[in-house]
Amino acid sequence: MKIVADENMPYVEALFGHLGSIERVNGRTLASEQLIDVDVLLVRSVTKVNKALLSKANKLMFVGSATIGTDHIDLDYLAQKNIPFTNAPGCNATAVGEYAFIAMLELGKRFNQPIKNKVVGIVGAGNTGSALEKCLTAYGMKVLLCDPILEKSDSDKRQFVSLDTIIEQADIISLHVPITKDGIDQTWYLFDETRLMQLRDNTWLLNCCRGEVIDNKALIKVKRQRDDLKLVLDVWEGEPNPMEELVPLAEFATPHIAGYSLEGKAKGTFMLFDKLCNILAIPNDKSVSGLLPAFFINQVSSSEQLTESQLLTIARLVYSLKDDDELFRKTFLNNNGFDHMRKNHTHRREFSALSLVNTGHSEVNCIYKLGFSGVER
Repeated sequence: MKIVADENMPYVEALFGHLGSIERVNGRTLASEQLIDVDVLLVRSVTKVNKALLSKANKLMFVGSATIGTDHIDLDYLAQKNIPFTNAPGCNATAVGEYAFIAMLELGKRFNQPIKNKVVGIVGAGNTGSALEKCLTAYGMKVLLCDPILEKSDSDKRQFVSLDTIIEQADIISLHVPITKDGIDQTWYLFDETRLMQLRDNTWLLNCCRGEVIDNKALIKVKRQRDDLKLVLDVWEGEPNPMEELVPLAEFATPHIAGYSLEGKAKGTFMLFDKLCNILAIPNDKSVSGLLPAFFINQVSSSEQLTESQLLTIARLVYSLKDDDELFRKTFLNNNGFDHMRKNHTHRREFSALSLVNTGHSEVNCIYKLGFSGVER
């Protein structure tokens, strides 16, 4: 079996190595000729899997994308060619939720504004939006959810509000929608110049989904008029080449790595492997935990009640958004700087990697609900 995999997808050799030969490729420049006699194709969101790419794929029997979204995949064409496909919904949801929560803590410290009493509007209440909701409710914050698709579903019993309500009432808005270009609920340029100008004074706007959910040119224009708006941008229109003038306008800027925890990456690749095992009718004797390295800190204890600043200090042990922001600003204009930083992003962990000793304080018990591991004392 011949397997072609994106060069930035981790744990492929550990999971798929015994099934055949593996060829690593640049996902952005992958060409149809590289898929001749290939059995399995493993991609990320940078690869457009369509008729043109697969025109010479004469043996392809499985395509897997280690992503939540599928807007880069021509699902109709794969179905037409009877090529099984799977993505990895939810694989990096926890990482994205924690990224957004940490970003809010960082903004709170920067502007001396505790976040606990702020109202957060989450636009898009799927896997990543729900992961953020979990963090915020664990921390005791008020959350407003906007998701017209889920609101119409009989299976989701949560309370939803309109986007207008989010804009009117939320102090912080975090975006977690897929990119869609058609229909009444399309998300392409969901936040255009009009909506951006409607944001409340001093709104914090976070985008951790797709760059084109915000009209980036309009965002530059509005931000230059409204310094009160504070931006956290992990995704950019025109990736991997964000608009140069937009980056300095963001409080925190990163190269589409909100979901790039080691745990999330491992889950994504594992989900593709599990699906292939199912197709091949072979047992899956691997595990996500078996892929992950030990965390460099065993546990952290506190004999005092945790302040918000102390919580941020603990969160930074797991992931320092400040470090990624600083590196991104220095390198994004370099040749392949955006993708180079993504490729070499191997240090990020999730809250679950760190154990906190239970001191009995309610604040500590509360942050166990955020996802940190607990140790009884």
